[in-house]
Amino acid sequence: MTCPSIPAAIRPAGMNDCSSLAALSVEVWSSTYLRNGISGHFADYVLAHYTPARFAEALQNPAERLLVSQNRDGIDGYIRVTHGRPSPVGGCSCTEISTLYVQPRHHGRGIGICLLQAGLQLCRSNGWDAPWLSSNSENSRAISFYLRNGFEHAGLTSFRISESEYANDVLQYSSL
Repeated sequence: MTCPSIPAAIRPAGMNDCSSLAALSVEVWSSTYLRNGISGHFADYVLAHYTPARFAEALQNPAERLLVSQNRDGIDGYIRVTHGRPSPVGGCSCTEISTLYVQPRHHGRGIGICLLQAGLQLCRSNGWDAPWLSSNSENSRAISFYLRNGFEHAGLTSFRISESEYANDVLQYSSL
């Protein structure tokens, strides 16, 4: 899929993308959530969670789909959709947009909306439910993006790292 508003192509991720996906994830997660310095608590989480091996596992899982935005130099964003994962607030679907990341320097270029549209089309073509997602409650930019693009508040949950919990909004796509 090519999105007319950006000089990139949306395509399925492949095994040779795993290291790029890991590096992009560490960059986006760190720039989004580590605003006041990097503690071992967060560094240990992000370096253990975003690895090429974990992305390789996801690509081999039939319930996972990853699409990337590929520009002339490499991957600048991706969406990860997971089927069979019930919403933590109940009543929503069992299909989650587990990740939608765009490199910060590429924000505002339409990559996020193109990836979101491609992820929603992926749900339609697989016969999956309208997806839900969670976003850190303090990430007002992301929440606003999703609300502008067909998602509605469905409830709250917590994201855990070790013994710490962080509030997350659960959003449900209105319909496919």
